Amino acid sequence: MKKNVKKHLYWIIPVAIALILLFWVVGSYNGLIGQDENVKKSWANVESTYQRRADLIPNLVNTVQGAVNFEKETQTKIAELRTGAAAIKTEISNAQTPAELDAAGDKLDNIVNGYRALNINVENYPQLKATENFLSLQDELAGTENRINVARQDYNKAVQSYNVKVRRIPTNIIASLFGFETKESFEAEAGAEEAPEVDFA
Repeated sequence: MKKNVKKHLYWIIPVAIALILLFWVVGSYNGLIGQDENVKKSWANVESTYQRRADLIPNLVNTVQGAVNFEKETQTKIAELRTGAAAIKTEISNAQTPAELDAAGDKLDNIVNGYRALNINVENYPQLKATENFLSLQDELAGTENRINVARQDYNKAVQSYNVKVRRIPTNIIASLFGFETKESFEAEAGAEEAPEVDFA
């Protein structure tokens, strides 16, 4: 009887250990997948906020152009702004890292600043000043900066949680086996805490 029990223990213990290891591997892998997907979702949200800002620029251009009859030179500059915003959207879509997305964001800021170069004085155009769409787009363009900031913060939190899991023992073993690598987060630049001023007055 005792011999039979011992025989069973010889294979029960290794099988139990193997099952425990299997469950641990599967659990760790699934946890990493979940964290990775959360990072991807957060990244998509950051991209969409940048794209939203890029979308607002042509809308604002169209509203201004439709409400006011500008001279030819100004019309040309407005067309350039619209074209530039469209090109930035492509760069945003193709960005793979926070650094690349920040670079596209800087270009987008330059395009927004290009409106100032037009020297549009809203006071001289009552019909533009009274246009509800123009005022709404101005507010949305400025408000998008806050959305971008929130989306970046959410992304950084997701990356931090993921990176901790990838580097922590013993999950780092599974991460190494299945090719999970740490991800890059957004780094604040000097003065980044202040949203760019958007002033058309």
